[in-house]
Amino acid sequence: MDAINLKLDIFEGPLDLLLHLIQELEIDIYDIPIAEITEQYMEFIHAMKTLELEVAGEYLVMAATLMAIKSQLLLPKPEVIYDYEEEVGEDPRDALVQQLLEYRKYKYAAEVLAEKETERQLHFAKPPQDLTEYEETLAPLPAGKFNSIDLFLALHDVLKRQRQQVPQATSIGTETISITEKVQQITLQVKKLAPGASLTLTELFVHYTKEEVVTTFMALLELMKKQIAQAVQDETYGPIVIAKGALA
Repeated sequence: MDAINLKLDIFEGPLDLLLHLIQELEIDIYDIPIAEITEQYMEFIHAMKTLELEVAGEYLVMAATLMAIKSQLLLPKPEVIYDYEEEVGEDPRDALVQQLLEYRKYKYAAEVLAEKETERQLHFAKPPQDLTEYEETLAPLPAGKFNSIDLFLALHDVLKRQRQQVPQATSIGTETISITEKVQQITLQVKKLAPGASLTLTELFVHYTKEEVVTTFMALLELMKKQIAQAVQDETYGPIVIAKGALA
């Protein structure tokens, strides 16, 4: 058999060399002809010695491994009739095949990463800029004040607690209410309040649905904007209540 011409500087180890031989000889990696691979591998070792190159120990270990596997396969095997349920002896090539499969997997991953690195080198990123002059400094909220997010979370908490207390019956359809109708409804409730009195968020709901939470939230924002109603929180993390606004 003609020896394969090898470039000695391209191999990163004995497994890399074996993969190269398998590809060049078009061999099935799961059914390696050990005699053929061993012959080609030893040709590589002799070529290195002929060129007076130092043969690394790992290459010699692999050569010994190949010779050992070849010897095991050449040993005569006694004729044994196996039952269907009896296991057949392990192939001495299995361990080598597993090593080659693992090495091939990581070699492919390394090639993909190398390609990504090459592609990334073709891109030029803009250096970071100092954007501190564009930052907006928001003053902390005064004690007892809150923002629109706090109000929405409070409404959502009311809905959650109500659903835990009262099981919701399944219905085919629900009656929806518009924001305008909800504004009118809350306005009537607020105007009926006595001086100093307030409404709890629970009193603003009828059906306790997600749609009503969103509608009520939008209606409250509109009423607070018109100063017809105001949301009050006496203490931090305390309950939020609805009171009359300046124009109620």
